[in-house]
Amino acid sequence: MGIFDFLSGQFIDVIHWTDDTRDTLVWRFEREGHEIKYGAKLTVREGQAAVFIHEGQLADVFTPGLYMLETNNMPIMTTLQHWDHGFRSPFKAEIYFVNTTRFTDLKWGTKNPVMLRDPEFGPTRIRAFGTYSVRVTDPARFMTEIVGTDGEFTTDEISFQIRNVIVQESSRVMAASGIPVLDMAANTADMGKLIAAKVSEVLADYGMQMPEFYIENISLPPAVEQALDKRTSMGLAGDLGRFTQYSAAEAMTSAARNPAGGGMAAGLGAGMGMAMGSQMANPGYVQGPWGASPQPQAASPAAAQPAPPPPPPVEHVWHIAKDGKTSGPFSKADMGRMAADGSLGRETHVWTPGQDGWKTADEVQELAQLFTILPPPPPPGA
Repeated sequence: MGIFDFLSGQFIDVIHWTDDTRDTLVWRFEREGHEIKYGAKLTVREGQAAVFIHEGQLADVFTPGLYMLETNNMPIMTTLQHWDHGFRSPFKAEIYFVNTTRFTDLKWGTKNPVMLRDPEFGPTRIRAFGTYSVRVTDPARFMTEIVGTDGEFTTDEISFQIRNVIVQESSRVMAASGIPVLDMAANTADMGKLIAAKVSEVLADYGMQMPEFYIENISLPPAVEQALDKRTSMGLAGDLGRFTQYSAAEAMTSAARNPAGGGMAAGLGAGMGMAMGSQMANPGYVQGPWGASPQPQAASPAAAQPAPPPPPPVEHVWHIAKDGKTSGPFSKADMGRMAADGSLGRETHVWTPGQDGWKTADEVQELAQLFTILPPPPPPGA
């Protein structure tokens, strides 16, 4: 064995890549002049793929394993190089290692609100944000469509494009779902799966896939959230009186937080709260900028009819106690005749249903009037 055979056996090329950056998708194996020795050892670890580029043309793709770079396991490279059997000189090729593991906890969000038609609130704007994960499923397509000749390709270089695809598909899915805004929180898992499937269809053209997609929050505009809070407060307030007190307290609290308003703002807020309560209590008035004013209403047939008279008062009947015996009942007219003929006097004990015990006639206001038209008995000795 000659010295050159000995040296060629000792200096064996070892090609491999270990990554600890956690965000590198593609890394190019650097070699002076891109010369790779024939028979070199190529190590491709789990979660990786090695792509060979020869003179700008994609040649072989190696999956995880240990390879001796020879003609028998590089069919495309062998064809491109026109190697004869036993050719052992170095060959020129660029080797790119592609990370095929999942890249998780990537952020997404709607930069602008998504317009949709809610069945309860009508046209509404919402925002959403969450996380997602991606992975390379076709290293050859990913190299030709996205990476090109970039020697170190990271997730930051493609995350912007992926987020644009996510926002487009998520906006379309949420707007077409028909789910009320208040019920979307209960359906985020199903919507996330649907959005991930739609986004994966687009990413398939890049040689990528989105295995996970999460919607962490769906929020409404501040004005809509304030309206919901007010509606909830009304429900908690219960009756109109409590709601009026609550509104007045809210107005005074807001005025106290505004130093420029002072006491005038507090009084104005309290007045508005009371006016709101009066308006809700009297639906025939509307609240204008200068107070409540009558609201015109269409006359109805029922409103044109006069109100029925009130029912007549219930007439009392009376019982008389005299000499240990009771008599009656007597009407007020009977009592008047008896007062006129002297059989009913001021000291006569009378009783009517609902009265607390027996009383003298002059102690009952209704019967005392009967004696005012008669002169009192003459004084003794007159």
